[in-house]
Amino acid sequence: MWLFGFKSIVARARAEADIPSWALNRRLAFATIAIPAGNAACSHSFAGRRACAQDMATGAGTRAPVGMRGARVAVCHDNGMHARRGGAIRRTGRSPRLVQFDPFDPFDPFVRRRRTPHREAHRPRPGFQFGGSMQITGEMLIGAAAVRGSEGTMRAYAPAQGVELEPTFGAGGAADVDRACRLANAAFDPFRQAPLETRARFLEAIAERIVGLGDPLIERAHAESALPVARLEGERARTVGQLRLFAAIVRDGRWLSATLDSAQPERKPLPRADLRLQKIPVGPVAVFGASNFPLAFSVAGGDTASAFAAGCPVVAKAHPAHLGTSELVGRAIRQAVADCGLHEGVFSLVVGAGNAIGEALVAHPAIRAVGFTGSRAGGLALMGVAARRHEPIPVFAEMSSINPFFVLPGALRARGAQIAQGFVESLTLGVGQFCTNPGLVVALEGPDLKAFVDAAAQALSQKGAQTMLTSGIASSYESAVAARRAAAGVSEVARGVRSDARNAALPALFTTTHTQFVQNPQLEAEIFGPTSLVVACRDIDEMIALAEHVEGQLSATLHLEDDDVDLARKLLPTLERRAGRIVANGYPTGVEVAYAMVHGGPFPATSDPRSTSVGALAIERFLRPVCYQDLPAALLPEALADANPLGLWRLRDGQLGKA
Repeated sequence: MWLFGFKSIVARARAEADIPSWALNRRLAFATIAIPAGNAACSHSFAGRRACAQDMATGAGTRAPVGMRGARVAVCHDNGMHARRGGAIRRTGRSPRLVQFDPFDPFDPFVRRRRTPHREAHRPRPGFQFGGSMQITGEMLIGAAAVRGSEGTMRAYAPAQGVELEPTFGAGGAADVDRACRLANAAFDPFRQAPLETRARFLEAIAERIVGLGDPLIERAHAESALPVARLEGERARTVGQLRLFAAIVRDGRWLSATLDSAQPERKPLPRADLRLQKIPVGPVAVFGASNFPLAFSVAGGDTASAFAAGCPVVAKAHPAHLGTSELVGRAIRQAVADCGLHEGVFSLVVGAGNAIGEALVAHPAIRAVGFTGSRAGGLALMGVAARRHEPIPVFAEMSSINPFFVLPGALRARGAQIAQGFVESLTLGVGQFCTNPGLVVALEGPDLKAFVDAAAQALSQKGAQTMLTSGIASSYESAVAARRAAAGVSEVARGVRSDARNAALPALFTTTHTQFVQNPQLEAEIFGPTSLVVACRDIDEMIALAEHVEGQLSATLHLEDDDVDLARKLLPTLERRAGRIVANGYPTGVEVAYAMVHGGPFPATSDPRSTSVGALAIERFLRPVCYQDLPAALLPEALADANPLGLWRLRDGQLGKA
């Protein structure tokens, strides 16, 4: 009966608050709702229940993250009482029942009840934000302290509106970096020696805290990046899923590579010692947020998640385009650190203008590795700083890629128009601001290629100009496209539709020949945005030669039919040498977070072709092997103990098992 009564409360609250039904439904999907259980004669007044519903509709009600489920409803018994103080539900009397349902999941039962002990129901758990949204203060997070930088001021910028955003951030300097790095160094041994379950729970707590930020996180990221709300909601889900994947990886333990070689005292001519190996974290990691993914490749992105999974403290530098978003996520991580009882130095967030603070971070002796996603120039600069240190350290930089897109003759003939349509959608996705954007199309000249180009031009000419991430990126895109338009032997075959949007990128499609492409190195340069170059090859030999000619790539794509297999087989060895991921009959802009994913490649795609920044193997960047020779049992790490107390898969005398 209470459900129907609640529906009437909602309807009346909507009418009195003049709130559209879609907005109210959205609020309710992410609200914690306090309503009485029992019959219609409940002691709670209708007016009180209506006020509660109206509070939720206007944003004043208590809010809680939902994660993978839907709204959480706290149901009080007739003889219980609840009072809202500062937005929190305080409960006296009998234990409530929690009813949980997901209004968006048709496979979820509409109402699921479970008994919840009183203390569990009301304990603030990771991810539960009682009493309103977290505030952006403009402060850095140095361990457990919130610190306002004194080296100048900065503000985030709203590219769609062309205005600066509040609040003002204080820029940090070398002293702030030093404090953060010293704390990270102090936290390293306690963090890496904590139980694996603690580390896994920490990653899950970060995920829950990020979800708990709710709509304000999406709204701020939207303001700072001009990315669509739906895209950012998907990116948040990706970020949270990535953290939970690494929690599962930590628990699994295979990343430790536990290996035992038994002693052979009777071996001739020399005995063999007892040898045992495991991987350990390298130490504190510096992480630089990316411009194009304010969540998934930023403060709590893949670099941070994999570093934490390895057991490395993180000092993150906020991207200047996402200052508010970075602070919100940074505070969520800091709360998770406290929730899990970890050393405060496990995480810090620094803010600064220019290159000085980033260089100071990479140069600090406590930092043992760097994760970076950005431009080739930025990555090379950090690599130079790291190489000049007294103790050089690895920089795992993802930098530049044009992601060649090969359309083989059979596929071009059979479904050229269909491929062209998908290509344009991939090219213009997110205003072309993906590092896996298909910036180079390669095919054999002839009528089939002309039909492909015509179809692609038709599709692209209907795409409107859209706001880019920053005014600087928009300006660079415009300059690069103008230079390509003026290049010898290059023809522009399509432009998108101009708009009044600020800092907007106009999609563009160009064509050239194989000869012109190999003679002009500028045609191989990445243009960050919705533009691509179609290269016409005279024959298969030119196509293979072009594959050999291009630099290292994050991805290479093959569109083929059955009669293209022989040509694909000839191309494949070259593509394996050139790219980290090879896509067949698809589009490269989707990078799944999975165990088998590789988001890396030879230079300049990344600084280290052995690494990936996405997927389970990303953890390997922040690990190193240690061998223990003839150590007494009392000193052996748990992962290498004879009894295998962690239940790990181990390689023992060449045999894989749990012995």
